[in-house]
Amino acid sequence: MYRHLERRLAHHVREFLRRAYDLDLPKIVIEQPPQVKLGEYALPLAFELAKKLRKAPRKIAEEIVNGIGPIPGFEKLELAGAGYLNARVDRARLATSLVADERPQAEIPAGKILVEHSSINPNKAAHVGHLRNAILGDTFVRLLKFAGREVDVQNYIDNTGVQVADVVVGFLNIERFAIKPCTPSRKATTKLPPSPI
Repeated sequence: MYRHLERRLAHHVREFLRRAYDLDLPKIVIEQPPQVKLGEYALPLAFELAKKLRKAPRKIAEEIVNGIGPIPGFEKLELAGAGYLNARVDRARLATSLVADERPQAEIPAGKILVEHSSINPNKAAHVGHLRNAILGDTFVRLLKFAGREVDVQNYIDNTGVQVADVVVGFLNIERFAIKPCTPSRKATTKLPPSPI
């Protein structure tokens, strides 16, 4: 919600600058004020524009405050110091949105995300070290799904490589390759010479 409001503020400021000054700024810097009583967002924008517009930063900030109009989700935009713009969030509206579990419409890029992560190693006793990557991978998948992304999950099992596959094949085919015991033939018995010891 915080980032959504920040993007909305940047969008409205960018549109105002386009209309009023015919400026197109690709990035609007938005900071947090040092104290909450100053608002939730601070814009040092007027200082950046002072050279381009050849005006005092405070004068530019006044023009923005007076000309931008209402911004949905914000109580007001006010001038502070030598030219800072402080934006105050409409806290009552924000609280109502949070209680109602309203989520802002996010711009979700098209396409599926593939997340490949390990599962627990079946060849060893499970402990926290073995579970770490499985927990991280599953958490990442859940966060992406919560954000509205389409996610495909691929799990591979640790240490189940060629050596384990060879053992499995060996067990499946052990009878076929078993060596039959040799039985001495009666005709082919030879006596060994006696030991010199």
